[in-house]
Amino acid sequence: MKLKFDPSLQYQQDAISAVVSVFNGQPYVQTGAMAFQSLQIGGLFQTELGMGNRLIIPDETILTNIRTIQEANRIEKVTALEGREFSVEMETGTGKTYVYLRTIFELNKVYGFKKFIIVVPSVAIREGVLKSIEVTKDHFQTLYENFPFDYFVYDSKRLGKVRQFASSNQIQIMVINIQSFQKDVADKDLTEMTEDDLKKLNVINRENDRMSGRRPIEFIQAANPIVIIDEPQSVDTTEKSKRAIRNLNPLVTLRYSATHRDPYNLIYRLDPIKAYDLRLVKRIEVASVRSGDNFNDAYVKLLKTDNKNGIKAQVEIHKASPSGPKATKMWVKQGDDLFVKSGEREVYRDGYIVQNIDCTPGSEYLEFNQGKFLEMGQEVGGTGEDLMKAQVYETVEQHLKRARSQGQGTQGAFALFH
Repeated sequence: MKLKFDPSLQYQQDAISAVVSVFNGQPYVQTGAMAFQSLQIGGLFQTELGMGNRLIIPDETILTNIRTIQEANRIEKVTALEGREFSVEMETGTGKTYVYLRTIFELNKVYGFKKFIIVVPSVAIREGVLKSIEVTKDHFQTLYENFPFDYFVYDSKRLGKVRQFASSNQIQIMVINIQSFQKDVADKDLTEMTEDDLKKLNVINRENDRMSGRRPIEFIQAANPIVIIDEPQSVDTTEKSKRAIRNLNPLVTLRYSATHRDPYNLIYRLDPIKAYDLRLVKRIEVASVRSGDNFNDAYVKLLKTDNKNGIKAQVEIHKASPSGPKATKMWVKQGDDLFVKSGEREVYRDGYIVQNIDCTPGSEYLEFNQGKFLEMGQEVGGTGEDLMKAQVYETVEQHLKRARSQGQGTQGAFALFH
């Protein structure tokens, strides 16, 4: 049995069009000309390391484009370009992954761009993206005349795929989970490193005989990829992760989330209210705003890591006690189960077994099974999530009040709140 996808959903087409329109004025075909030992062919720019995306239009044109897009989508216009980063806000369950995958093919069709990297916050989401590409492959090939493309997960043991990413004239989609990639970013300039420092670098930053003496990262940078960040509020949360993304040398960065922390150059918004009005979601669930009393969701915060006497991490969780759950600090190691550590609280039953701990200074993280991931100081189930939920509650409440005051019927428009 094959899944069938509807390519005509207007709200998805609007989200795709918003991104494509950012590059209005960018030519598809350029006359080939030799210059500085490089050759521009179509939407690509060829160098000795491979073919890279090339953007012709200046930032002034991009700013004009996004202000036009924002006006059409009823989004407050930016006064200045906030870098070459563009945000798309889509409520969970409305096809965000499908939208950015199809956007890849549209950007290739309209402008000839071919090099794309999808950065995700966890192994679980990475596997979900790979599955989405797999099940939509036939669908996209039908829509885009069987245009060839290749996709793969970045793996430091398969550097041949990195070279292929740079050299191929087909659409290339590399999928990376940030925690495995941010460790590959050098903490110093290479010229300042000692021989011992160089030996400690991850494979991607080391010179490699199989890569003609080049560092693998150079091939990625030469591709000048369009970087797509899935759930940026969970990806580029630290300077280390932001530096890792900059190290990819992106042509532009496209950010997709339902809950942006930093909505740089927002160009499309499908918020909970609009999604509900379009009947794309059946209800909106909202929890208590008082995070200190909200013990119904699994709360975990990474406080510190240590490798002096075995690798371990200190976390804060809500542990069962005779008077109810209490915020408790404790040390955990690989294999520990927070369900047991919490006094067998049901919220920690699934997905909270410690799988990996990284103590590398500046890139410390804790990973659980099923892909859950925390960087230093990051938490889940805490104040930040509750504040967002409270804001959604207030927005929906005001929406319904306006509908009543304007005499509009609210039958069927009421969401279920908890």
